[in-house]
Amino acid sequence: MGEYGTSGPVIRFEDERLLTGRGDFLEDGNAHRQLHGYMLRSFHAHARIRTIDSSAARALPGVAAVITGRDYIDAGWRPIPHIGPPTKRRGGADLIVPDFWPIAADRVRMVGEGVAFVVAETAVQARDAAEAIKVDYAPLPACTDMTAALSVGALWSGIGDNEALVHEIGDREATAKAFSKADRLVERRLRLNRVLGNAMETRGCTAIYDRRSDRYALRAPIQHPWVARKVIAGRVIGVDETRVRVVAPDVGGSFGIKANVYPEYLAALFAARVTARPVKWTSERGEAFLGDFHARDNIAHAALALDGAGRFLGFRLRNFVNIGAYFSPIGAGPAINNLGTLSSVYTTPAAHVEVIGVFTNCHPSAPYRGAGRPEAAFIIERLVDEAAREIGIDPVELRRRNTIPSTALPYRTSLTFTYDSGDFESNMDDAVRMIDRDGFPARRAASEAAGRLRGLGFACAIERAAPPGLETAEIRFDPDGTVTVLSGTTQQGQGHVTMYTRLLCDWLALDPAEIRVVEGDTDRLAFGTGAGGSRSSAMGTAALQMAKNKIVEKGAEIAAHLLEAAVDDIAFDSGAFSVAGTDRTVALRDVVKAAFDPASFPDGPGLSSHAVYRGTVASYPNGCHACEVEIDPETGAATIENYVVVDDFGTVLDPPLVEGQVHGGVAQGAGQALLENAVYDDEGQLLTASFMDYAIPRAEDFCDFQVKTNAVPTTANPLGVKGVGEAGTVGALPAAMNAVADALASGGIDAPDMPATPLRIWTAIREARSAREA
Repeated sequence: MGEYGTSGPVIRFEDERLLTGRGDFLEDGNAHRQLHGYMLRSFHAHARIRTIDSSAARALPGVAAVITGRDYIDAGWRPIPHIGPPTKRRGGADLIVPDFWPIAADRVRMVGEGVAFVVAETAVQARDAAEAIKVDYAPLPACTDMTAALSVGALWSGIGDNEALVHEIGDREATAKAFSKADRLVERRLRLNRVLGNAMETRGCTAIYDRRSDRYALRAPIQHPWVARKVIAGRVIGVDETRVRVVAPDVGGSFGIKANVYPEYLAALFAARVTARPVKWTSERGEAFLGDFHARDNIAHAALALDGAGRFLGFRLRNFVNIGAYFSPIGAGPAINNLGTLSSVYTTPAAHVEVIGVFTNCHPSAPYRGAGRPEAAFIIERLVDEAAREIGIDPVELRRRNTIPSTALPYRTSLTFTYDSGDFESNMDDAVRMIDRDGFPARRAASEAAGRLRGLGFACAIERAAPPGLETAEIRFDPDGTVTVLSGTTQQGQGHVTMYTRLLCDWLALDPAEIRVVEGDTDRLAFGTGAGGSRSSAMGTAALQMAKNKIVEKGAEIAAHLLEAAVDDIAFDSGAFSVAGTDRTVALRDVVKAAFDPASFPDGPGLSSHAVYRGTVASYPNGCHACEVEIDPETGAATIENYVVVDDFGTVLDPPLVEGQVHGGVAQGAGQALLENAVYDDEGQLLTASFMDYAIPRAEDFCDFQVKTNAVPTTANPLGVKGVGEAGTVGALPAAMNAVADALASGGIDAPDMPATPLRIWTAIREARSAREA
């Protein structure tokens, strides 16, 4: 079925269902005899809990249970575990992970922490009952500032200070030597602001406990169902994994925020056990600001050493990361997992990085689109632009002098990554041409004539995608020739149904209507890894290809029986098996029918296959972003006038899916650079706890994006795919800020910290004017 192959665009197969109200989101279904849960949250950022009086709440109509942290602990259920990645504290000491109870028992350490979980017949009854609970708090000093937290008393007893982790990579000695030989040192303090995920669909869950089978089921929009099952069963409840089922239905956006096991999921499961009825909990939008894990929030002290010709000699970084009040399940990940991105596409021979994670009275931090990659790209690309400005070299030329040539690949960087393929300079050349850099001086002059400032920012970005790991796929033919594909990946809008359907159509000459794709159910597929790290298009497709190959091999045996030929003489092409050198063929559909007919094929019944793909090396998507902005000095508003992306994603399986992923990623990266910001006051209250205060970007904040792909297939996986999910955000964060900095520099103004909001830009302009007039 050539029209559905991977050579060109088609309409996404899942969209008709989703756009016509036939999606299977959490709120689209309810369980029989279902109760509703509501989490009562602390309004203190730090306090002891003296007493909790829930007697009035328990007496209200419809209330089935009021569960406290003490109830949960006394039942023997365990706290939310930190499952990695592994790291250490200062001096190589083992990591100390404070107990993160789903419901606080003795002390709260952040605004929004749960103190009681109310279960009632309706959501309104549960919320009304929560308001009747009386909690006696003894307030304690709170600290949300990382720098201050390192010098105040420990938030956790037994740790001694608020250093949560200390992690180092690179060569300290070689870097110090490189800096000692440098002709020029460029040092900057760079702030990466705190943001929230704000997925279109808020979090929620339906929890069920079946007393007859002694099994638990959790239906929730979650990225890693099999990881969640393992954590819930083995690390929290203490039962075999066979007694826990996790189902991820359609997910309305995640970006890493929904990759975690959250307190409310465990509270709902516990409540289902206590009440012997299903319990549904759905986060309200305002509640999401106080209940979801946050992201980013770094303070980077970075330095770049250059020789007299502008060659990079060394890079060093001391990066402070706000862990929050607790480690989220993979809380150390964004801090340490993707530090190799700091090497970017440059030949920098020496580098050293130290990461210090800090406990504060903020919400726990967690992976969010890029999970450390955008932070790293922002640090190095902002530093390169600042170096170019400081020493008077064109920023594109400075990058060109230090870019790894394609002839040098494979190339091992000074920070853990080894790039197998790419053409980094071509990406930059194309971006320069597409943004019309030659015409920029005229556009800048026109802006200045109108009393405005115009800037052009570039960012070369590379990231690690699809790191080593496992993925599974299963193909099951039904007797009528239709197919069910089961994949260990999960989708949150990426277009997996389209991707897998197109591949099977291409490989087996099937019709899309004959294919059903199932993901995210731990009872349907024994093992999977889920989505994250731009892995699905590389790992999921590789597993599917292996399963397809097994189908062809088994089908050849059946075809040989039907055609009365040797298996070695059977070939498969265009949906049919044939005997080599003859015109004798049998269609795949007839082979499927025969597989279910013992009279036709005694070794049946059925035609199915299961495959596990083991990826041993990562891939490295790379590209160049170019952003052009115009600033109105009277208001401080920065408008994106033009945006260009040139990326190498390896083999492109579906151009529209790739372009959509890039668009979304750019919007999230530029949104953080220019608008989004999660802010606490000195007492630990979240000041940006609604969309009235937290500026989510809108379509009107962007121009049309130009997206071009330069495909250099990788050898890391069978299809040569490099992954696309995070790439847009990785490049957009530095490109947008570099454009703002360039615009302001043309007027002799230093760029503010991110986000470059109108107020911050306006203030920077006024302060520069005042300094000149003084």
